[in-house]
Amino acid sequence: MAGVFIHRTAENVEGVFLMKLRPNDINYGDQYKLDDPYGRDLGGDGYVESFLKGSFQANNRGPLNPGSPAYQGYRYVEALDPKDGKRYRYTGRIDEPWRYDASYSKTYKRFVLDKAPAPGAMPRYGVTYEDISTREERDYWIAGSSLKVIDLQTNEVMAERIGYMMDRGQGNRSGGRSPWLFAADNACPDFSRHQGARAQQRQAQVFVEKVLNPIAEK
Repeated sequence: MAGVFIHRTAENVEGVFLMKLRPNDINYGDQYKLDDPYGRDLGGDGYVESFLKGSFQANNRGPLNPGSPAYQGYRYVEALDPKDGKRYRYTGRIDEPWRYDASYSKTYKRFVLDKAPAPGAMPRYGVTYEDISTREERDYWIAGSSLKVIDLQTNEVMAERIGYMMDRGQGNRSGGRSPWLFAADNACPDFSRHQGARAQQRQAQVFVEKVLNPIAEK
């Protein structure tokens, strides 16, 4: 059954542990690849960055629409590097390149991701996802997804979002059509009635912040 199930929340959370990272590449139309097309988010470092405080504001201009998520972000994010298996802590900062490179405008700023070996114990709360599609569902271009927030001290699943989407075109690729991108327009819970694939970005951050309220800056 699709839906959002929140059993417990936590306040003043400084950082989270990403138990699984997102790949850089996007699955546009591989029907049977179980890489969670519904849960498609920013990929690679972009997925890590999306959880950090200030990253949304740095990469988006103009005021938010009424009712939009707050996109607060956390002070840090930790994850295992698949290359060496070690745990790293990621933090973010605003860089102003004009201060050391005169070719940049003084109005230009960018969000920079910093990575260093993680100190001490890992964060208490973890975030993970998985593809829950069956072969029979994929036969009909249906993709299922689970996104969980877990208390790593007790192994309790604090919240879970289960979602499904279906490509009404059943894999039609005419005109350069990308089946899984179009499937995002027909999802439950829905992303957006139009251009749902664009609304998939930062979906994990939005869900996690409903469960783990980031600590406020002083």
